[in-house]
Amino acid sequence: MRRVIAIAAAGLSLAGCSSFSLDSFKSAPPPMQVQLDSVPPGADAVTSLGPGCKTPCTVSIPTPETNFSVTFNLPKYQPATVPVTVTRVPGDFTTPATTTLDPSPVVAELQPAAAPPRAARKPMRPKKKKPRPVAAAPAAAPASAFPDPNAPAAAPAVAPSR
Repeated sequence: MRRVIAIAAAGLSLAGCSSFSLDSFKSAPPPMQVQLDSVPPGADAVTSLGPGCKTPCTVSIPTPETNFSVTFNLPKYQPATVPVTVTRVPGDFTTPATTTLDPSPVVAELQPAAAPPRAARKPMRPKKKKPRPVAAAPAAAPASAFPDPNAPAAAPAVAPSR
């Protein structure tokens, strides 16, 4: 019976040594809050790390190891991308590690998009004119009992002298 207990104890101690690591004492860094804003507000902001929102807003990202960027999009405005620099200061036994972001908050000033160029119009061709039929001379108006007041005065009839 003593052999069984000794073998079991040795097996447990060896198994414990093989999986033991100092990494198990390190805690995962807490997620960081990144404030995003745009001028004008209401832009869709997306980080290159994944999370995004509609400005003004705050997103939670895992503590970044390297620099990242934030892209802002708003209809009728040109898209803008803002690079974010990550600075990590390793901690020691007395102080924790710190991570800072520059800029913080991340703000983009969006510029209005240029009006799309108008489609070039084709030059207009002149319409082909059809020859008009020659109009006949106006027919003589029938004699009227009432003279036309706008008509030139007719010369008075002179009786021939004898």
